[in-house]
Amino acid sequence: MAVTLSNFASFRRLLINSTCSRAYLSGFKSNISLDKLYPSSRLDITTIPKPPESKNGKFSGYIPMDKIQVNYVRSSGPGGQNVNCVSTKAEVRFHLASADWIPEPVRIKLAEVVKNQISKEGYFIVKSDRTRSQQLNLADSLEKLRNLIHSVAQSLVVPEVAPETLERQRRLRERAARERLKVKRAHSMTKQGRQAPNLDS
Repeated sequence: MAVTLSNFASFRRLLINSTCSRAYLSGFKSNISLDKLYPSSRLDITTIPKPPESKNGKFSGYIPMDKIQVNYVRSSGPGGQNVNCVSTKAEVRFHLASADWIPEPVRIKLAEVVKNQISKEGYFIVKSDRTRSQQLNLADSLEKLRNLIHSVAQSLVVPEVAPETLERQRRLRERAARERLKVKRAHSMTKQGRQAPNLDS
């Protein structure tokens, strides 16, 4: 009996369907199925996970894409003649005063740090044209923004000083004051020694 291509395809389809249906009906699960590899993970990909919240006035690092504007323009970076054809430079802009995803103390300090880079409308813009790829330049712009916010937040943290350090600083201040008075006294004695003697007394 000659086996044609259509007969072989239909036979293969029948074999696959019967094997899969038997495996499904028997409840068989492979040892490398996701629920066995990751038993405590949430395997439902239809729900969007909640973004991390900024707690205790600290920036979580999360930048909501629906709160920023992303534009692509012609680049002056690498790319040769391609830069004249494709807009690869990424610009990330957002209204700084209404950016509620940045903690308020950090937002106020950030406005002071970048006050010369804010537009008249109150928008702050971060740009990147390091690569020829739009997505890589966008990622670099977001990383620049994230690092800037983290550095501003870090500058607001007042380090705790140990009592031993405070005592050592107090002693150094007292010692410096004693040395200053000693120098002043020696200078005063020198000036008095240079005066002419008073013959009236």
